[in-house]
Amino acid sequence: MDEITGILPVAGIGKRLQPHTFTLPKVLLPVAGKPILGYLIDYVQSLGIKRIIFITGHLGNKIVEFVQKNYQAIDAIFVRQEEFLGLGYAISLAAQYVKGPVFINLGDTLVEADTKELIKDGISWIVLKEVEDPRRFGVAVTDGTGIITKVVEKPQSFISNLALCGVYFFENSRLLFDCLQELITQDRRTKNEFQLTDAIEMMIEKGEKIIGIPAKVWLDCGKPETLLETNRYLLEKNRPSVGSLPTVVINEPVFIDPSAQLRNCVVGPFVSIGRNVSMSNVIVQNSIINDNANVKNVVLTDSVIGYSAFLAGNLQKINLGDASQVSLMAEEESLF
Repeated sequence: MDEITGILPVAGIGKRLQPHTFTLPKVLLPVAGKPILGYLIDYVQSLGIKRIIFITGHLGNKIVEFVQKNYQAIDAIFVRQEEFLGLGYAISLAAQYVKGPVFINLGDTLVEADTKELIKDGISWIVLKEVEDPRRFGVAVTDGTGIITKVVEKPQSFISNLALCGVYFFENSRLLFDCLQELITQDRRTKNEFQLTDAIEMMIEKGEKIIGIPAKVWLDCGKPETLLETNRYLLEKNRPSVGSLPTVVINEPVFIDPSAQLRNCVVGPFVSIGRNVSMSNVIVQNSIINDNANVKNVVLTDSVIGYSAFLAGNLQKINLGDASQVSLMAEEESLF
């Protein structure tokens, strides 16, 4: 079998994660102590895939730097997406670099499913998950044996509650790229974009056998609430080791980078604290505090604090972007 190529479309602007994505691609936002992109690359590597195409766009140079610094062993190809014309268009940009089977994982999606053995079987598949409101997703219709018979992008009338999770494997990549090219050449758009879902439907109509496999876990990292949900799940699953810290009460699971400086704090559960963070007189749970942030005299929950942000005051919940400064109490005031 030809070598499998992975494609990670990571060009998204990440509007739902602003202000954090003004200065950082959303796939580089950390959860449980590691950028989302790190988990994605680790997953692709666990499938035995060594060649990965990154479709970059917004702040793409930072993605290149991250990959080249941390994943030197992979065969990385970077393709810049200049126009945002839909996921199908983004995937089509990789056509010239793919010969054999192709694995695709969307940049804000982490899944757990029985994919490792299936990818060796040479059968095309898509990861699916039952959802309550299928109108927000591409959905699949399957027959009694699990074969997908139809896919539709964001149907407004009910046809299935099996959502496409954003993880795909196609044995016949040439057919995929031919169908994508046909969509683009004929200017066939859905919701004004060239949809990967429409290309998959064309593949099915041309006789391609694609099966649906169930997701055990589907983690979305596309907005602050789901970013925090993913952080909670990964902390619970991985249970990072955290040593005792003087004057700090730790309610596990939490991640605290060894370089962080904490004094008079209650941390956790479900908190991730990045490199060189300074915290004093803080009570925090279910939050992510990114590198170089300075936080003091606050009670925080359900919050995301950006890189190099400064926060002091009596707050309960905040979504604070990189390098921001907020102070709501006098310097001498303390919670303790």
